[in-house]
Amino acid sequence: MNTDKSVNIVIGEGQSSPKKNDVKLFGFPVSRLSTVPRFILLSSAVFLFYLIYGYVLELIFTHEGMQPHGWYLTLIQFAYYTIFALLQIIFSSDSIARKIPMRTYSIIALLTVGTMGFSNSSVGYLNYPTQVIFKSCKLIPVMIGSVLILGKRYSIMEVVACLCMSLGLIWFTLADSNIQPTFSVTGVILISLALVCDAVIGNVQEGAMKLHAEGVTQVVLYSYSLGFILILVGLIATGQLLSGFAFATEFPWEVYARGAMLSLAGFCGVQVVLVVVSLHGALVAVTITTMRKALTICLSFIMFTKPFTLQYVWGGLMVVIGIYLNIYARKSKGTPFLVLVQQLYMRIQRQFAPKLSNISDKEETALFNV
Repeated sequence: MNTDKSVNIVIGEGQSSPKKNDVKLFGFPVSRLSTVPRFILLSSAVFLFYLIYGYVLELIFTHEGMQPHGWYLTLIQFAYYTIFALLQIIFSSDSIARKIPMRTYSIIALLTVGTMGFSNSSVGYLNYPTQVIFKSCKLIPVMIGSVLILGKRYSIMEVVACLCMSLGLIWFTLADSNIQPTFSVTGVILISLALVCDAVIGNVQEGAMKLHAEGVTQVVLYSYSLGFILILVGLIATGQLLSGFAFATEFPWEVYARGAMLSLAGFCGVQVVLVVVSLHGALVAVTITTMRKALTICLSFIMFTKPFTLQYVWGGLMVVIGIYLNIYARKSKGTPFLVLVQQLYMRIQRQFAPKLSNISDKEETALFNV
């Protein structure tokens, strides 16, 4: 399970559940709070935990000599995630028994290893903002895979969204390669592999959780514990375990202590995003996480010295436009493309220049139904 992603299961939108079905965050029944204070609390928590996560991750890789040990750091993260999930189950008096078959968990674990391992390794070769931008573009491998494997067809709006993301990625990567002295194609390959794994894992997790009614904490426990074993075997086979252990022994604070802070922030962030999706819907969750990523990129340039160019801004804007075009296309499934463009234009006009339009909602509906 990726630390920096939103889940597509919508339980309710802005409504508190009955007392016996309270939605809890760290044991506190947040569903009992009124909508506005709850939204402010949850969105602030998302920003807090994931900003800490991004800062600590980049800080770890600023340490000289850390670059080759991305997979060892991932091993440490998987160990911490397993411990945190186990503690949460114990303190919440939940059952440790699994419902999802071990074969399915093995697939989830393998994809989780790919998502986090390749992502962590890429930070040693790429600007962290570039890594964040890539991870925002999960739609691209999803669409390509669906077209090639399933023969699925997409609307024009979804294709435009994919093209905007692709152009934004190209723009951002070209800017990185032009002004970043340490730019490496290896980083692009690693983060692209992480992106593919991230695109697949969401569907596998969601399908398994729905089919077997498995809890989120149980999914974290089994997928990360199995993932830990997979990474351990891989590091032993490649001979990287001893070198990673030797480096961590020399710099225990930089690896183990910061790794604990990184893992705790990521673990808590996942829990908060799941609660946001449950109480306010997936669209709100995507909006919050997208804003968080934008702020993470800004803080990365401020807090860590690195070259900057306006091409980063334009590339980032193209990606954001692609994300929201995709969301809008999903909400308006089945509506003709030109009508979608008209509706989107009217909404933007009302938002930024309401006095220019005197068309009421009823008149607008009538216009588009012609």
